[in-house]
Amino acid sequence: MRDIGVEPKVIRDAVWLACRAPSLHNSQPWHWRVERDVVQLYVDPDRAPRRTDQSGREALIGCGAALDHFRVAMAAAGWTANVERFPNPNNFLHLASVDFTPMDYVTDAHRHRANAILTRRTDRLPFTPPPNWPSMEAELRQAVDGSGVFLDVIADELRPELASASQLAESLRLYDSSYHAELVGWTTGFKLTDGIPSSSLVSAAESDRVDVGRNFPVTHHSDRRPWVDEDHAKILVLSSDDTTHDDVLRSGEALSAVLLEATMAGLATCTLTHLTEVLASRMVVGTLIGKNTTPQVLIRVGQAPSVGETIPPTPRRPLAEVLDMPPADRSAR
Repeated sequence: MRDIGVEPKVIRDAVWLACRAPSLHNSQPWHWRVERDVVQLYVDPDRAPRRTDQSGREALIGCGAALDHFRVAMAAAGWTANVERFPNPNNFLHLASVDFTPMDYVTDAHRHRANAILTRRTDRLPFTPPPNWPSMEAELRQAVDGSGVFLDVIADELRPELASASQLAESLRLYDSSYHAELVGWTTGFKLTDGIPSSSLVSAAESDRVDVGRNFPVTHHSDRRPWVDEDHAKILVLSSDDTTHDDVLRSGEALSAVLLEATMAGLATCTLTHLTEVLASRMVVGTLIGKNTTPQVLIRVGQAPSVGETIPPTPRRPLAEVLDMPPADRSAR
């Protein structure tokens, strides 16, 4: 590892931004540890919603998104993050070791991408169509180019089949009381550090206008965006050649890249994983993209009308709960 010192505050700030990454039910299944000039990332399996994510795959996706967020945050601070994935072949909970080299110059693009971490939201309301889609699609494809993850767009004429697959995924869990109890546990109460607050959920009327989405417990919001008759988002699929831990982690990194690219373009996004949690619906998604790959995660991308309510940020766990630093570096943010 390179013996180049990074100020502890830079590390803390970058981890703080990294923890704004999306995760299943906002479970935040990551843990960071600083050892000299190296930052270690671990998955915390105790944080994964066990009934929804029985394989632990989605916890890895969330950690991959946090890893990419961390890399973006460090670049904005003037450091290139050098990532070694799964450095310990005997410990698959140890996801990455990261050390750093100084950058020659921090561009405005680096800063804008880091700022997108703060402005991104998971928006479950219906969207209007994304403008200038051909050029936007090309930018999103470029964002994942070379990552080993494939990006496909569900054709508009296949949208009804995708909606049917979405309904299939929900119907197969209709009588799964453990799954529904877990959903309720992550979406109700007055949690201040994790889970999905009611302000980020949708009412029954709003949910009816989004044909591809997870069925969360409904809220009693007034009908927001009533002028958007139905969801006109483009739906992206990120898939990988295999289902190894490395494939899944990289899928999370690609998810982060796509979300930040869309956010910088002023677009709204919503990450979808319920279709890939169930084999039957995952196979349908694979058929719709026409690839012999494994769908890992879907993303709705569209325009959120500027008129109306703004989606507030979801809570995050205190930094002290997710970051271990040497005693001399424990000064609070």
